[in-house]
Amino acid sequence: MMENLMGTGVALVTPFKNDLSVDVDALRRIVEHCINGNVNYLAALGTTAESATLSKNEKQVVMDVVTGTNAGRLPLVLGVGGNNTAAVIEELRTLDLSKFEAILSVSPYYSKPTQEGIYQHFKAIAEASPKPIIMYNVPSRTGSNMLPETTLKLARELQNIVAIKEACGDMLQINQIIKGAPEDFLVISGDDFTALPTVLAGGAGVISVLGQGLPNEFARMINLGSFGSSEEAYEIHHQLLPLMQAIFEEGNPAGIKSIFEYIGLGNASVRLPLVEASAMLKSKIGKHIKVFNGVHA
Repeated sequence: MMENLMGTGVALVTPFKNDLSVDVDALRRIVEHCINGNVNYLAALGTTAESATLSKNEKQVVMDVVTGTNAGRLPLVLGVGGNNTAAVIEELRTLDLSKFEAILSVSPYYSKPTQEGIYQHFKAIAEASPKPIIMYNVPSRTGSNMLPETTLKLARELQNIVAIKEACGDMLQINQIIKGAPEDFLVISGDDFTALPTVLAGGAGVISVLGQGLPNEFARMINLGSFGSSEEAYEIHHQLLPLMQAIFEEGNPAGIKSIFEYIGLGNASVRLPLVEASAMLKSKIGKHIKVFNGVHA
């Protein structure tokens, strides 16, 4: 389990056609792009996949396409989360999870539960899940921060909770979790810009958004960091930083989908309430990619 969730994971988008139906062919191309780009594992149906806008049938289509295209080559993680604990548990019981290594489950959003509420939510999910759980803390989206004490309590008390995808953006908090975590508990960066610092601090890696667009160099950066080559890794980090920032300027996944449009793997369509990246942002992202490719030509 630990080896399968180390290094560079990517949070796959759900590509859409111009009519906003799921673009199965584009999804296959993106999965192949990531595998050929040497990422370590794939995460499907997370928040980057616009899972909140997908029907039950569409989610099944995405699962089938990802598992079928991957064909056992890389470990797979499936996003199953929400702010209705009972509904998350029911979904876990009804899904065929046989081809997935672990579940990625977000801390309850909008409800803003107490730390005890967050603890009880993940405890209930872990006890019901047939697969190991990666918790996901993303305060900017959920409205509440899962504090290190809560994360570490869950890590110590529940064997089925094996990792956290930490997207608090605070290296002090991330370092506190790394320092206090059990030996077999993984701390995974949930932000592209904290990915390398997290690895250098002893973290396991990243579940990246940008990494699916530029998998080779993102994975190389993380690999260099994992082996202690911090100077060379930071060179790549600083070259990627403008893109890390640009793809989130108008919301996720509008930015990363504009990269896929630029490199010809899919179009930039997103579903409301998100809107497609503006022409200005697309132009900026295109210029950053040209500069980056020029450096790495």
